[in-house]
Order: sequence, then structure tokens, then C-alpha cells
Amino acid sequence: MPLDHVSEDGLLVQSDSLRLHGFNNLTKSLSFNIYDICYARDAQQRQRYIEYIDEVYNAERLTQILTQVANIIGANILNIARQDYEPQGASVTLLISEEEEIEGAEVGSAAPGPLPDTVLAHLDKSHITVHTYPETHPDHGISTFRADIDVSTCGVISPLKALNFLIHSFDSDIVTMDYRVRGFTRDVEGHKHFIDHEINSIQNYLSDDTKAQYHLIDVNVYQEHMFHTKMLLKEPKLSNYLFGESAADFSEEDRQQIRMQLRREMAEIFYGRNLQPGQEVSLGLEFR
Repeated sequence: MPLDHVSEDGLLVQSDSLRLHGFNNLTKSLSFNIYDICYARDAQQRQRYIEYIDEVYNAERLTQILTQVANIIGANILNIARQDYEPQGASVTLLISEEEEIEGAEVGSAAPGPLPDTVLAHLDKSHITVHTYPETHPDHGISTFRADIDVSTCGVISPLKALNFLIHSFDSDIVTMDYRVRGFTRDVEGHKHFIDHEINSIQNYLSDDTKAQYHLIDVNVYQEHMFHTKMLLKEPKLSNYLFGESAADFSEEDRQQIRMQLRREMAEIFYGRNLQPGQEVSLGLEFR
């Protein structure tokens, strides 16, 4: 298994294959947040939007998605706990254990992971969780849906292999991702290794078609094995954001106002701060 280390200048350097002393104790964690934005004109439509989200992303559907994730990263599911909430939202937790490593699998390669039709590698003492947060506000008609997914693994495989599938499982306007490697594993000579695969960006694990659809920004701390990527949809189509209505149901003046509200909402979520009136919020977002 190739092991890498970080040199004094902060670059990841690949070493020759090394024999480990015992189990690979590194913990790799992926936190994956998606946001879906919607315009619902009145209280009735906003309630219908919440009900729609709760139906599409209920605990049963989320369990199906996480089960596919477990298949991709090569895990045996030990236990499933899931719950739908009132008035809205759902949570699912899967406890997973290792599955035998597939001989010849390139588990450390920096490439987009597959859709759920193959098993890649192995992990142990790990978990996958998801929580959903539908949200609406009586002012301005903007509603949002957020799903938080955490995939934590021990052993050879990185949860980044499931990233491509997760992005394709949700309709995402904004995505924020954090990946961390913690702990260490020893080789037979007693040397510690704090990371076991080469990585310089989460973007390496995204497919080309996904990257073409989004603006992407990285904030990485290579020496600490911390990687952060934010994604914002490039060319949103206004009709996709009007819940229960079409663009033709609004005047041009109303459509322009809705576009401005949607751009502001997406900009504030993307930057993680409230914007003042008059601040530029286009972000290259020109609604079609």
C-alpha cells in the first residue's frame, strides 16, 4: 500500500510501498453539505414545498442513498437507525464494519468515484450519517433545504470515493465539503505515517461534468491534512426555482425581483455571511 508524507515545503510526497505494523489506524472523515433553494410565493406553497422535501428525502429514501454509499466504499452494514421528525426533517445513521479488501483495487487514487455498482476496498469501526433541514421564512418567499452527510472511515479507503455518487443523489445549488485525515499508522519499523494517499484537492474526486456545472473554490491546509471545497451552480434556470408555478405566471418586473432574491440567498449561503443592501451578489449567476 503506498504511503505518503508531507515534506517541509508542504508538498505531498509518495513513498514506496510499506509494510504496516498491524491495522491502518488512520481516520478519514468527509462532511458533505448540500443546499437547495426555492421560491414559493405564499404560505400555502411554502408548506407544500416542505411537504414535498419531506416526501422526497424521508428517512426511507435517505437510508437507500446511504446504503448505496456503503456499497461503494466496501462496507458491511451492522445497524441502521432512522427517524422522521415533526414538523419536518429526517435523520439516518448507519454503523458499518470492514469488508475484505478487493485485490488490485486502487483505493488511494485521486479520481472520481463510481456510481454504486462496484465495491472498492475496506474499512472498519466506521459510520455514515445524514440529517435534513427543510426551512422556510414568511418574508420574500425564499425556502431552503439543507442535507448534512458525514462519512467517517478507518483503514485504507477514503470516503471521497463516494463523493461523486452523493452529488448526483441530490439536486444541489450549493455544496460545501470538508475532508480530514486524523491519527497515524505505523510501518513495521515504527515510523508514523499521518496520511496514506496523495491528495491536493477534493476537486480531484469530482467528475468533469460536475466541475463544468459549478464555480469551485478551495481552502486547503495541506500540512494539517484538511481540505475544503465550495461549489456554486453556474447557470441556474429560473423556472427550476419556482415551486408550483412557471416563469410565465409572473410579470417581468416580478421575475427580476425573484432573480435578485435568489442570487442574494445563494450568495449569503456560499459566503457564509449576510450581505448588506446594495452589495454585489451576482457571483456570475445569470438566471436563464
